Amino acid sequence: MLRGVARSASPQGYETPPAPELQRLMWTRKGSSGHMDEVQPRIYIGDMYAAKDKRLLQAHRITHVLNAAAGKFSVNTGPGFYRDTRITYHGVGALDMPSFDLRPFFYPAASFIKGALSSPAGKVFVHCAMGLSRSPTLVLAYLMIRENTTLPGAIKAVSANRNISPNAGFLEQLRGLDRELQRRGPSRSRALNGRT
Repeated sequence: MLRGVARSASPQGYETPPAPELQRLMWTRKGSSGHMDEVQPRIYIGDMYAAKDKRLLQAHRITHVLNAAAGKFSVNTGPGFYRDTRITYHGVGALDMPSFDLRPFFYPAASFIKGALSSPAGKVFVHCAMGLSRSPTLVLAYLMIRENTTLPGAIKAVSANRNISPNAGFLEQLRGLDRELQRRGPSRSRALNGRT
């Protein structure tokens, strides 16, 4: 679990911050904007250039790739692209538009990331086209769902290592997830066991 960013056992005293406050958290960080950055131990966020560079992925010993921009008109990789590697692939056909509903993908993506990290040698690369909006949104959701982190805590943890900027719609969806998880409180971990 991330130090200093865990959800409190008691729901009192914490409220999901408004979007401008969360955006300020992202803007005040001095993260990187490389093709591929380790944002948490064994979790990397990056762009389409890193996703298509199999040698780079193998050099970092990536075992799993989560493409948050899957599809013919986005980043057209897939299981076939990685067939000559030992990389396990999962694709999410998300559009980087505030109106796109990314919420149905939060739990499946979190389960994929958790599965990748269940092996001591597992490393997951989560990417979209630029590594700024779609892929960070899915990593933030993972930290909230599986690591019991608040949304501000997740933003601080990720943006310390990479510049991120989920679009306004995704940020609102993450705020909704934060409120939902807060309402569940301590019993939410039991509920998660049924959602893999």
